[in-house]
Formats: sequence, structure tokens, C-alpha cells
Amino acid sequence: MAVRAIPASMDPTVVGSIDRALDQLEHEYRVSIRLAIESGSRAWGFPSPDSDYDCRFVYIAELETYLSPWHTYDVLEPPISGPLDLNGWDLAKALQLLVQGNAVLIEWLMSPITYRRDTEFCARLRAVAEEVTDRDEIARHYLHLGNKQWALFNHSRSLKKVFYSLRPAMVLRWLREHPASTMTPMHLPTLMRQCELPADLSAAVAELTGLKSQAHEMGSGPVPAPISAFITTELDCAARTFHESVAHDRVRAQAVAAEFFQAEALTR
Repeated sequence: MAVRAIPASMDPTVVGSIDRALDQLEHEYRVSIRLAIESGSRAWGFPSPDSDYDCRFVYIAELETYLSPWHTYDVLEPPISGPLDLNGWDLAKALQLLVQGNAVLIEWLMSPITYRRDTEFCARLRAVAEEVTDRDEIARHYLHLGNKQWALFNHSRSLKKVFYSLRPAMVLRWLREHPASTMTPMHLPTLMRQCELPADLSAAVAELTGLKSQAHEMGSGPVPAPISAFITTELDCAARTFHESVAHDRVRAQAVAAEFFQAEALTR
């Protein structure tokens, strides 16, 4: 069964363009798109009035494509057109990156904005993700991302970049507070609701989010103290908490992912 979740705030003309582009890609490349979601600031929970539409998707090619020695592409990325940015991964690439500790596929599975979702396929994919994912590797993914974006903010002082540091820091907090879970929410407000946070931090984030939702350009300036303290504390804590895993059985994870891929490719 396919499902769809599109907020009323999204431009129906752009959404229609996304639908047509996905149909065209399926026809032109003879692929089956099983999951297509929004993965930009709209899905993260802090859009600006002029935020782009960042559609990301997972597809399965025809079996003949995988059996051919001339199978050369594993990414579909049509040219950016206006506010529309589409990018999709072949299922094989998505699984390879997942096993390596890349958290992007988990984010796509957890996006609150869905253009297309084969629910049965996504349920199976989520089960595989939960089985093969190593929490420490996912945490280090967000630690690297958070440190990189925080350094960019400190260089540019662009308030927009605060959010790109804040969300990874909030994911790290969520992972610490949910030690049995790996499927971290993508949406910043959801992350915050599911964490124990001081009131002054929540108020500061709400104020800054409100400013971003109204301003085309936020400009530069100092970060509200509760947000700055939270980001630096969580990044420092994560560096001490989430170490390189020696227990993760990557060989077994690869076998589980390969079995899933083969089953899905054969039954497309």
C-alpha cells in the first residue's frame, strides 16, 4: 500500500512538479521508486519562506540492470529546477551506506513529509535498518556533521547555520536519552519533545525558529546563550560517549542487507 503525507503549507504547484518528475524518472530509467520524501529544512522543522524543496528517494532497478555488466549508475540526480532539488539512491547504494554507519537512509525513513511510501517495503527496510545499524557509528555520523556545521557557523556567524549544528546536537542528546533505539527522528521539534530539555533552551529555539520562518535572510549575529551552551556541551559529551565500536559485526550486517536486497530485486 502506498501512502502520502504532504502538509497544506507546501506549494501544490511544486508538489505536482515533484510527482511528475518522479513519474518521468521511473519511466526513463525503468526503476521503481519505493520511497520519496522531503529531506530539507521543511522536513527538519525550521523552513524559511524561500526554502527549496529537497526530494530524496530510494529506487529499485529492473533485475536485468543488476545482472548487466554495464550497470554504471546508482544515483539519479536530474538538474536542479527552480526551488526543486531531486536526488535518489539505488537500494544497493542506500544499504551499503547504512551498513557503513551513514544515517541518511534512517532520516529518509523517518521523514514526516512523504511524497510516496510503499508501506510494506519500508517496513521491511526499517526492520533491516534496526538490525544492522550500530548506534555508535550513527552517533559519530552526527558528531562529525555537528562539528563541521558549528565550525562553519563560527567562521561565518550566519544564524541560519545554527540550525544545522543544533539538529545534530539534538540527535546526539536523543541517542543518549534513548539507549535502546537507533531510529532517530529527523524532525527537530519531535526530537525536542522526546528529550528532557531546560525551559530556556526550548524557548530560545522556538524564538529563533519563528524568526527563520519569517525572514528570507537571517543575517549574522551571536547565538542565544542557551543554544550555544547546548550545542557545545552535546558535541563534547558525544565525543566522550560514542566511541568507535569494536563489537559491531559488519560482516553479518552486510549479509543481512544483501539478503534483503536480493529478495527485493527478485520480486520487484
